[in-house]
Amino acid sequence: MSFDDILDIVSAVLVLGGAFLTLAAGVGLIRFPDALSGLHAATKPQILGLILVVLAIAIEARSWTTLLALVPVVLFQMLVAPIAAHMIGRAGYRTGDFRPELSLVDELADDIDLATREAERSSRPRRS
Repeated sequence: MSFDDILDIVSAVLVLGGAFLTLAAGVGLIRFPDALSGLHAATKPQILGLILVVLAIAIEARSWTTLLALVPVVLFQMLVAPIAAHMIGRAGYRTGDFRPELSLVDELADDIDLATREAERSSRPRRS
C-alpha cells in the first residue's frame, strides 16, 4: 500500500465523517422541540462537518494552494454561523417559538420588557 493510497483512505474517512455530522445536524433540526434547541444542532455539527470535508479536499488535492483557498471558507463559516444562530435565536424568542420550561434562566426577558416600555413611551404623543 502506497502513501497515496493511505491519503486517499484518510480523505474518504474525513468525507464520511463530515457527511455524518451534516446528517446529524439535519436530524437535530427536525428532532429538537423548538428553535433555540435546534440552533445547537444546526451550528456545531455543521461547522465540524465542514472542517472535515475541507480537510478531505485538501488531502485529496495534495496542494498547498488548495488548502490556502479553503481556509477562508472555514474561517468565514466559523465567523458567520454563531452570528446567524444568535439572530435566529432572538427571532425565535421574540416570536414565541421556544419552550420556556426548557430554559433554566431567561436573561432576555428583562431586556425585551425594557425595550417594549421604551417603544411605548416614545410612541405616545407628547404634551406641550
